[in-house]
Amino acid sequence: MADWGPVVIGTVLFVLLTPGLLFQIPAKERLVEFGNMSTSGVSILVHTVIYVVILAIFLIVLGVHFDSSSG
Repeated sequence: MADWGPVVIGTVLFVLLTPGLLFQIPAKERLVEFGNMSTSGVSILVHTVIYVVILAIFLIVLGVHFDSSSG
């Protein structure tokens, strides 16, 4: 019995919260830019904090679990 919840949630959040892919906070000229495909050190730090907070909410508070057991 493997719990795939942390793996799936972590992977999806990592892809969606990659700075510059969908959005970037803070951007170079504005607070938020969408799809600019560039990043900065501050943006990486902000997206890391957002990632950890959302991951903790999903895994600890909500207790998301995906079991791979058949039956």
